[in-house]
Amino acid sequence: MHQQVSLFNDASLLLLRLLVGFIFATSGFRHITNSKARSLGLGLSPGLTHLLAVIELAAGAAVALGFMVPVAAASLILIMLGAIYRKIFVWHIGFWGEKNSGWHYDLLFVAMSLVIISSGGGQLAL
Repeated sequence: MHQQVSLFNDASLLLLRLLVGFIFATSGFRHITNSKARSLGLGLSPGLTHLLAVIELAAGAAVALGFMVPVAAASLILIMLGAIYRKIFVWHIGFWGEKNSGWHYDLLFVAMSLVIISSGGGQLAL
């Protein structure tokens, strides 16, 4: 029974890592391919926008693969905390935001990344 629970936990953590990693990696890739226009929308320099996109892509891929999970997931948390900060204090967007543009999903990604860090990402990893 204990082995079944352990396998279920590891499979669940693998699924969580794959989903979170895939979402961040693909988002980072999209931001890399359009970092100059994205920098205008964010109000950040093109260089910083590109750097954040590269970190998002690399950390997302690392989380998905289970490579350096604590460092990679912590990087994603920092990116999301930066996004939450900008939404609250720069753009004055509420929790739900207008047209669902709030920071509620950002907070979920912080929580999911914390679960990944605290669990070590599970046994099904590199």
